[in-house]
Amino acid sequence: MQQTNAIPGPYAEKARQIAEALSQMDQIVVAGHVHPDGDAAGSVAAVGHILRDMGKEFMLYANPRLPGYLDFFPMPAVVHTTLEHPPFTPRCAVLLDCGEPERLGAELAGLLPQLDSVNIDHHLGGDGMGSRDNWVVTEAAATAQLVAYVSLAAGLPLTGDLSLAVALGLITDTGGFCHGNTSGDVLSLAAHLVKNGCNLPWLREQLDNNWSLGRWRLWGLLMENSRVEYDGQVGFCQVRLQDLSRCQALKEDMEGFVEQLRRLQGVKVAALLREDSPQLCKFSLRSYGELDVRSIAADLDGGGHFNAAGGTLRMPLEKAGQVLLNRIGLYLGNLKNTAR
Repeated sequence: MQQTNAIPGPYAEKARQIAEALSQMDQIVVAGHVHPDGDAAGSVAAVGHILRDMGKEFMLYANPRLPGYLDFFPMPAVVHTTLEHPPFTPRCAVLLDCGEPERLGAELAGLLPQLDSVNIDHHLGGDGMGSRDNWVVTEAAATAQLVAYVSLAAGLPLTGDLSLAVALGLITDTGGFCHGNTSGDVLSLAAHLVKNGCNLPWLREQLDNNWSLGRWRLWGLLMENSRVEYDGQVGFCQVRLQDLSRCQALKEDMEGFVEQLRRLQGVKVAALLREDSPQLCKFSLRSYGELDVRSIAADLDGGGHFNAAGGTLRMPLEKAGQVLLNRIGLYLGNLKNTAR
């Protein structure tokens, strides 16, 4: 029996189509983007629960692995970090929270042309890379939101660990229900999860109260190194490779820091720039309301969402910082001129 009464009208038909597509697949690799965040990991877990309930043979895959801060999270199966020795010969794939093969990592991207695939995503930039079907809804707050509707369309209730998986994705990509993408549909889904037994306080406790000493020290250092630019409109922080080793921290320990930069009074755009190698830097941008940081990222060959975006700059850290700040300043200048 389909539980379509809990699916918002605009999502119902496509959720049914994706559920039907999954019912016709087997020997399935379930994967999100490389260096998965909570939405990618939650979506992978949720699809794993759906496929298990459907009686499918599947494997979960994360490149290079799930982040350490999710070690507590109950996954429905072993999470493989390589496809070199899969438990079966993959014939199909469910690709989550990304729309481009290169975001899957070289290993899975190379195998993709041989697989019958479904792609579920909420990022701007394309119609999807699935060979069987695609569901890309940029208005959705999280990929896990769409996966929840697929589960309901398949007649599978959002309870137990499946509900936690959906909640993980929602919490991650709405900033704990604080971002502008926290729509009525998102809140209705969250209420549905809680009414069916999802323990949101436990999930938040596990996510918020598991910091390592290395992460604690790193955040202290990053706060000390942060500064404001453009008359206080931009909160900016650079992270050097040596900062991580100095604090005995990992890259994943920076998760959430760019959101902290937005807490500075007067800051409209928060920017975090991380040195990955002497000639390679990654940047993350955050904003509120009508400030479109995706357009800033897109001009630097990046992407993402309206209020949360990022990308890569193949240059030394100091030059990358100048390029990024100049582009943000240009955006703010154009915004000021348009408002006149």
